[in-house]
Amino acid sequence: MRVLSSVACLALLSVGLGVSAGAQAFTGEEGQLIESINVYRSQAQRCGDQGSLELPPLSSDTRLALSPEGTRDLQQAMTRAAYPMVNVQAISLSGPRDAKSAMNAIAESFCQVVLDPQFVDIGVSQEGRDWRIVLARPLLTGRLGDWQAEGQKLLQEINAARKVPRQCGGQPFAGAPALSWSTTLAGVAATHTRAMANQNFFDHIDRDGRTPGDRAELAGYLYQQIGENIAAGRDTPRKVVDGWLASPGHCATLMNPDYRELGAAYAVDPKSDAGIYWTGLFGTPQ
Repeated sequence: MRVLSSVACLALLSVGLGVSAGAQAFTGEEGQLIESINVYRSQAQRCGDQGSLELPPLSSDTRLALSPEGTRDLQQAMTRAAYPMVNVQAISLSGPRDAKSAMNAIAESFCQVVLDPQFVDIGVSQEGRDWRIVLARPLLTGRLGDWQAEGQKLLQEINAARKVPRQCGGQPFAGAPALSWSTTLAGVAATHTRAMANQNFFDHIDRDGRTPGDRAELAGYLYQQIGENIAAGRDTPRKVVDGWLASPGHCATLMNPDYRELGAAYAVDPKSDAGIYWTGLFGTPQ
């Protein structure tokens, strides 16, 4: 990847820390940059020789707003901010005069960082033409049951969301009928989610090259229509659904009135990048 001479990237750290506090919104140029990063993440992008998936937006957190100057040790900074960090990455920019210029530099030189699905929180600080963008993944705080129980909770959250008319990007959706639980789709979702966690990847295409439709057919699910939403790094069903609703493509899948059934699951692997992964598999049987 080509790196601009005015841009430097700090190292990735992996540590666990303290207790959490509430997230807050950013305003001004900092807020505009966060919005631009989230719009960028919401669309499939080319990054180097790879393509990215549509990703949910990052949540702004003022604890991650570190000064562009004088913060050399990210671990100490996160400790002082009481942010319960697992992974963090900081991008330092020198030169961009506004959020638009900063976004151009990030897209050109740091697309891999902002398109990493493990990150869920972001903070931005600006001093003149110096910027610090911090992306982080917090410690898991949700107390989860087994994958079937949490999959059923995800179904409940999705059905509650489907009741409400909403805009998914520029596309309006009326309230949609509730989905029914499919044991077959749940088994397919569980297998794919476990594969993502254990094999440390995040994609609708598995390591054998199979699509969601391929996996459903192999499990004996005969369908008219199939769709899949995946998530990483979010530790409760509510956070997963909130992220999907804030992403136009995921939201459109979730609100699609043609779907009739759902199977869902999560899987955890501490050795993986994101720690926790989710799959929601939507189907309309024949």
